[in-house]
Amino acid sequence: MATQGFTIWFTGLSGAGKTTLAKRVQKVLLKRGMNVELLDGDVVRTNLSKGLGFSKEDRDTNIRRIGFVASLLARNHAVCIAAAISPYQSIRDEVRGMHSHFVEVYTACSIDKLEERDTKGLYKKARAGEIKGFTGIDDPYEAPVNPEVFIDTETETIDDSTMKIVRHLEQRGLIPGDLSDDVSPEEEARIMDKLKALNFIG
Repeated sequence: MATQGFTIWFTGLSGAGKTTLAKRVQKVLLKRGMNVELLDGDVVRTNLSKGLGFSKEDRDTNIRRIGFVASLLARNHAVCIAAAISPYQSIRDEVRGMHSHFVEVYTACSIDKLEERDTKGLYKKARAGEIKGFTGIDDPYEAPVNPEVFIDTETETIDDSTMKIVRHLEQRGLIPGDLSDDVSPEEEARIMDKLKALNFIG
């Protein structure tokens, strides 16, 4: 279990890879014995924020609810991973203010690439006017000014992005390090030889 709770907040446009990365980071932290909860924006809208629309006021209410739940989990020594578009800087700052330990991860990707990846056809529908108020098309997305972790999902591999986030958490002292990630097989063999020479192991 984490000695202190904290929240990892993934923000970025639809299709930028927030949920995919969040799940990968969750898997790493679970393997390290952390108590981790994942709050996905789409799932929250279905359950916690059912009935809210997509006006700025409703979007802010939805993000505020996610932020509040995340802060409760963090306060109770859990690691909360939240993945939501959260397009407005002011509400993200408000959510940050609810936490003692907060890590903002910005998953950046160009609109052109997102439209190319558009497996759900959402951008195509937004361009055609079938979806109104779609973030990045006819509703603004305010990119984070100074996120703790910047991820370029257009050029980075999922593995590289995952480890960039994990390394940041290690450097902040929020999670324990994993020696297997840092010690090469050759270095491990040298250490084993020294331990044998000192009769610490057989």
